[in-house]
Amino acid sequence: MHIYYNPGNHTFHLCNRDISYIMTVLPNGQMGQLYFGRRIHHKDDFSYLLETRLRPMSASVFDDSSLFSMEHIRQEYGLYGTTDFRHPAVEILQENGSRISDFVYREHEIADGKPPLDGLPATYTESPQEAKTLLLHLEDPLTHIRLTLLYTIFAWGGILTRSARLTNHGAHSVQLTRAMSLCLDLPDCDWEWLQFSGAWSRERYPKLRPLEQGITAVDSLRGHSSHHQNPFLVLKRHTADETQGEVIGCSLVYSGNFLAQAQVDTYDTTRILLGIHPAGFSWKLEPGASFQTPEAVMVHSVCGLGGMSRTFHTLYRERLARGFWRDRERPILINNWEATYFDFTQDRLLDIAKAAKDCGVELFVLDDGWFGKRDNERRGLGDWTPNPQRLAQGIAGLAERITALGLRFGLWFEPEMVNRDSDLFRAHPDWVIETPGRHSSHGRFQYVLDFSRAEVVDHIYDRMAKLLREADISYIKWDMNRSITECYSGALPADRQGEVFHRYILGVYSLYERLTAAFPHILFESCASGGGRFDPGLLYYAPQTWTSDDSDAVERLKIQYGTSFCYPVSSMGSHVSVVPNHQVNRITPLHTRANVAYFGTFGYELDPGSLTDEEKCAVKEQIAFMKQYRRLIQFGDFYRLASPFGRNTAAWMCVSGDRRTAVIGWYRILNGTNLPFERIRLQGLDPELPYEIWEDNTRRGGIYYGDELMHAGLITSDASAGQPLPGERPGCDFDSRIFVLQA
Repeated sequence: MHIYYNPGNHTFHLCNRDISYIMTVLPNGQMGQLYFGRRIHHKDDFSYLLETRLRPMSASVFDDSSLFSMEHIRQEYGLYGTTDFRHPAVEILQENGSRISDFVYREHEIADGKPPLDGLPATYTESPQEAKTLLLHLEDPLTHIRLTLLYTIFAWGGILTRSARLTNHGAHSVQLTRAMSLCLDLPDCDWEWLQFSGAWSRERYPKLRPLEQGITAVDSLRGHSSHHQNPFLVLKRHTADETQGEVIGCSLVYSGNFLAQAQVDTYDTTRILLGIHPAGFSWKLEPGASFQTPEAVMVHSVCGLGGMSRTFHTLYRERLARGFWRDRERPILINNWEATYFDFTQDRLLDIAKAAKDCGVELFVLDDGWFGKRDNERRGLGDWTPNPQRLAQGIAGLAERITALGLRFGLWFEPEMVNRDSDLFRAHPDWVIETPGRHSSHGRFQYVLDFSRAEVVDHIYDRMAKLLREADISYIKWDMNRSITECYSGALPADRQGEVFHRYILGVYSLYERLTAAFPHILFESCASGGGRFDPGLLYYAPQTWTSDDSDAVERLKIQYGTSFCYPVSSMGSHVSVVPNHQVNRITPLHTRANVAYFGTFGYELDPGSLTDEEKCAVKEQIAFMKQYRRLIQFGDFYRLASPFGRNTAAWMCVSGDRRTAVIGWYRILNGTNLPFERIRLQGLDPELPYEIWEDNTRRGGIYYGDELMHAGLITSDASAGQPLPGERPGCDFDSRIFVLQA
């Protein structure tokens, strides 16, 4: 891991064993991009990588030469209007109405480790030897605004993090109207663009298309990262697949409005922009003030999509998630929501908890409906005091009863929202986000509290902290069930209304930071109607997220498969729910519901007292299996083997760090008869080790070497391939199997 600087030609080379990132000070003082990719040898002069040429219709920077035009130069932080006509990384509205800037190199710093970003989540180091950081200080000589570009290269993996900080050293206020976290200019467009799109209950489906001249983009303007798009993009070479080929992944550590964009010009160069969405955004930067962009993480892989994913998994699991639960196996929980909805009493909850405890569950979670006058979705949000009609002994009394059973106790909150029919709204109607004189739209009969206001965040913190001090609470499910409309804050002046969306997210982060600091042993799980805010920003505070409100096993194959391209298994909340499924009305076998949910944090969303004796025995076996293998599954290396998109079968696997144990999930959507023989090629094993294969607690005969299982494959043919063999389990629709390999 090195950051080289050549003062003779002002060239910087950031490198580790896997990647090189090279840039230089251009003849006009701005920063130019020379190379990003696989590690190359260091040398003093990379100037040949900067190409200039006289082109028709190009505007020239220098009076005495027509060769140098920013239109054809790859840049570190592109600026529109000074001979570059591409979309810029930054735009600043100045006092005289101009939006032209000229950020030229002044100085730089190289530091061991990685500095935190004030008020924002970001990856981190635990020792200075883990990373090096370059801070490039640029300045506009007219406005005296300083631009600091931050680059951190880690000692391992093809990882480079990027962000920008703007500080006004001038005499006049300005308005930032665009400040991206990442600008990456690439020399060609021979890439395929992979995005992760969907909607409620079908989040993060991979969508692939080739880059073409023009704009390719995904974004969110909903006030949160959204179910619809994810702040994550992948560029892959056309020949790249799961196991080989060049791939670049770009991920934004942020939970609000975002833009991820690729612009290909007519000379086939590609500009990647990633950061806060400029639509509706502005930030008044007064003299002496600074603005810090969120962090963007770039991962380069020559080991295909799988190699990229495992790099993101390790980084986000070990150096983005924090705290007590970061490295700990997650407790197996039961949530009462689909068992009771709003219709529960304390006795009913205790009955569910007792039955769950008998099956081996470790954590009971009380969902919505425990507070205020909350007996439906139209009332009570914001009133975080227990409902005595339902819980005569309050949350503290219920928690005491639950913990006396030998279970941990968890609680649901939706702290960012309020119903009009609530004591909080009646006391503070001005605390909601709404535009004066305009109609206020609702979502699920609720309104968004103005978290850009410190007094609102303080109030919610006080109410939540009071409950957490009074009761023995081990887990919080933090929900958020609507997007922001009519965005306006009554606490900000007119020239700061463009700050509301970002200040709102900063308020959410502030509340998370205060609660996790005050109650470090509580496990936080983020949720936004399921997967509406599944992003790296929240993984910094809550190491797991409810992946989707859709708990159907077949749908979850797609959702969890897509999510895995960026996010680790330990971050995915996954439950076994009731059938017919409450989202799609499908009936799937109990074993398949568990076999999908194993590859996540694992829990149940049902009433175990309503199960048959046979089903209860199956649940006990499922929980015992998960307890035995959850460390491997949640913290091992994850490999996608077969996609559920456009196929009837899917498969994935987790491998232990020492490669001696592996757990494989195999899934078939619809059954058939007289089907072809089937096998799947495994990944990540030690080719020299012999393995035993276990299925349903039964050992297959024979010993199989790692290279054999990876190249010849694991046979998955079953009764559907012909006449069933004696004692063979018949196949069914929505079938699945779990294989365990042990060296």
